[in-house]
Amino acid sequence: MPKMPVIFVGHGSPMNAIEDNIYSRGWREMTKLIPKPKAIVSISAHWYTKGTKIMNEKNPKTIYDMYGFPKELYEIVYNSLGNPDLAQKSKNLITKESEFDNTWGIDHGTWSVLVHMYPDRDIPVFQISIDATASPGVHYEIGKELKSLRDEGVLIFGTGNIVHNLRLVNWNTGDTGFDWAYEFDNYIKENIQNGNHENIINYQSLGDKAKLAVPIADHFYPMLYILGASDKADKVQVFNDKCILGSLSMTSYLIG
Repeated sequence: MPKMPVIFVGHGSPMNAIEDNIYSRGWREMTKLIPKPKAIVSISAHWYTKGTKIMNEKNPKTIYDMYGFPKELYEIVYNSLGNPDLAQKSKNLITKESEFDNTWGIDHGTWSVLVHMYPDRDIPVFQISIDATASPGVHYEIGKELKSLRDEGVLIFGTGNIVHNLRLVNWNTGDTGFDWAYEFDNYIKENIQNGNHENIINYQSLGDKAKLAVPIADHFYPMLYILGASDKADKVQVFNDKCILGSLSMTSYLIG
């Protein structure tokens, strides 16, 4: 079994689920470059909880955690199987206190991307939540603890956005971003490419730029799991390298 890479996607709008655009094409391109996973562990920005939760259902439900979108979006069912055994193994690997929780499901942070990457829905998927009360370093450490799953054909998959400030979205800017959004996104990119993970864990040292790019850490923290699960020898490939609507970054990474 070849060692799986790790992937972070900037998922952006749920509308990407039903659109053929440069972002959905970028996600499909990623899958052409990697072996087919035996299972996918997703860390989604949209399961942001108090404490670390792990889904261990055999048949996780599809969650529609967005409002005011076309009916077509709410008709998507990403009915892949879960993987209770792998969920248990993941729980055993994580030294931080965690618990099984099936009140959630496969949310749009996950399925809006996987409908393009793996439309056959034939790969088991489950999610691990992001503990809103934990420090950046803790999320990175959980990624390190899950790293061994890569040797078993498991894709560790993070989904969020490096820059995500919905309050400052400007619909008139279209496919471009504010200067500070590019500066923050490029800072993260350079440090990922150079393997300087400490600079990313300590992203708040950027001050105002960090506060603008990451007003809430839910969309940023999935990247820390991916970096924790990566190796220094892993090759970094960048996809969808773009800021849009002023204050969103779609930049995605295939590492390994």
